[in-house]
Amino acid sequence: MLLARSQGGFGFIFLAAASGLMIYWVREVRMMARSEERKMAKEIEQQKDWVYDLIKGNDEVVFVAEVPGPEDQINVRLIGDLLRIKGGQNFARDVPLELTQEMGIADYKYRNGVLTIKIQKV
Repeated sequence: MLLARSQGGFGFIFLAAASGLMIYWVREVRMMARSEERKMAKEIEQQKDWVYDLIKGNDEVVFVAEVPGPEDQINVRLIGDLLRIKGGQNFARDVPLELTQEMGIADYKYRNGVLTIKIQKV
């Protein structure tokens, strides 16, 4: 306000424009933060909804889970102690496993939305 009084009418116009711009950017930042919070909450919720079974034997581990298909979009990889599964509808999950270095994927089947993976010593 002091700037507006000292410089006449132009200072007030500048101050009004700067205030309007500031209000606009604060609203934009808030909307971006809300959308990121929603996206993170959705990802966390998806992680919680997914349930899988892990059956451990002496020389074998069997992994069973529901994965959205179709079958040609299912991709399974074993990277160290991490089982990486990708499926349809942008489905992607990483499952940490306790494996030895000699273990690898022996077989996997996908039938009626259920993925079964057998991990054995190679």
